[in-house]
Amino acid sequence: MMVPAHPLNVKPLGNAFTAHENIKTEAGLFALLPDELITQIMERLNPSGLLRLGCTCKALYAFSRQEDLWKMLYLGSAPSEIKWQGSWLSTYLGISKDQLSRVSCRNLFSDSLHQPFLCAHTSIEPYTHNIPPANAIPRLSDLNAEDFADNWADKPFILIDPVRQWPVYRQWSSDLLLEKYGEIAFRAEAVDWPLKVYVDYMRNNSDESPLYLFDRSFVEKMDLQVGKHDGDHYWSPDCFGEDLFDVFEGQRPDRRWLIVGPERSGSTFHKDPNATSAWNAILSGSKYWIMFPSNPSDPPPPGVYVSEDQGEVTSPLSIAEWLIGFHGEARRTRGCREGICKEGEVLHVPSGWWHLVVNLSPSIAITQNFVPKAHLANALAFLKYKPDQVSGFKNDVKNPYELFVAKLKEKQPELLQKGLADLERLRGARKRKWEELTGPNGNDGLEGRPFSFGFGEGDDEDVP
Repeated sequence: MMVPAHPLNVKPLGNAFTAHENIKTEAGLFALLPDELITQIMERLNPSGLLRLGCTCKALYAFSRQEDLWKMLYLGSAPSEIKWQGSWLSTYLGISKDQLSRVSCRNLFSDSLHQPFLCAHTSIEPYTHNIPPANAIPRLSDLNAEDFADNWADKPFILIDPVRQWPVYRQWSSDLLLEKYGEIAFRAEAVDWPLKVYVDYMRNNSDESPLYLFDRSFVEKMDLQVGKHDGDHYWSPDCFGEDLFDVFEGQRPDRRWLIVGPERSGSTFHKDPNATSAWNAILSGSKYWIMFPSNPSDPPPPGVYVSEDQGEVTSPLSIAEWLIGFHGEARRTRGCREGICKEGEVLHVPSGWWHLVVNLSPSIAITQNFVPKAHLANALAFLKYKPDQVSGFKNDVKNPYELFVAKLKEKQPELLQKGLADLERLRGARKRKWEELTGPNGNDGLEGRPFSFGFGEGDDEDVP
């Protein structure tokens, strides 16, 4: 698919080397500044100042029309009445997108202006097909709990059958949800929008990274019943068995979300919170997944950088930008797994796995995090040794690790004993890895061989 011309006729920076004119030179002192710095200056302006500056010359007009600038202004203004008008600028101004001025900025060359447009209009289809057989996520009709615990708890897979039995699978569509819940506000990243506004946005936007509806309170808002009894709407697939975080009862962290989004929306690389596993069930649409295990000897996925404590993750700002820049390398990287989860199917994300997901079409999904018995030690380690990264608990839970241990001791003491023993083995494994790198007396132990980093992500990532 060909990328259309930029609406203001801006071209990539490289074209400037063969051009006879560059209208940025007409921007006065701004012409001396890097494009990124101009954008940062504009981020400091109020809407009136931004519009006035955009009237001074064509180059600054183009910079002042950046959608991300108006998105930030709109999200920061929290208007009482919301009506999506097709773009962030037109929505902020309260006019239709067709009423916006459009001045040709031919002979303006800027990667910072052109790249977001390129990413927003680059087809993602070529990146999601022709999956190498070695990378393909296994597809199964179903599993029982014993088979999952023994063979699949550490592997991604797609189940074809369980979700098709849910009442909501047969009933839900965008139009039905709009009819029943259109006035109810759901969380879409930084905003709480009535569903009818979000659906308008979903059906008519050109964002590089579209807003993703990701609501943790949907069960209460929609008055849903979760379970396998008469009148219930959906349930966790049986194979995943018991969720050990259920011992928290009313104090458990956030665990389930309604996910709605247009084509191209999704999540950049991340791991699920609190060392949990997850399942993601597609009720309509389809999603492309690319995943990597966390191994002590392997770095994060290509294009992803983490802080020393792995609490901060840096990656390209948009999914399309990552696909363009790193997808080819990722497919060749050891451990890569890819798959398309289709309508009526559910995908399993094992604890600790890196994953990126993008909608191939408008999609409705339900996802839920859980702690299976096979990953109890991982959850214990995360809660104990990474308290600053624990998330989703209410403020009255001061020490999730101590509460988890106390609840397990009360309800499942034998399982707790095994989990703590497994935790000690994980700590021992990490200590041995450290001694391999530094030597038993703390020296580097690397004479005669090149230096390499020994830890990345893995079973030992959540222990000190």
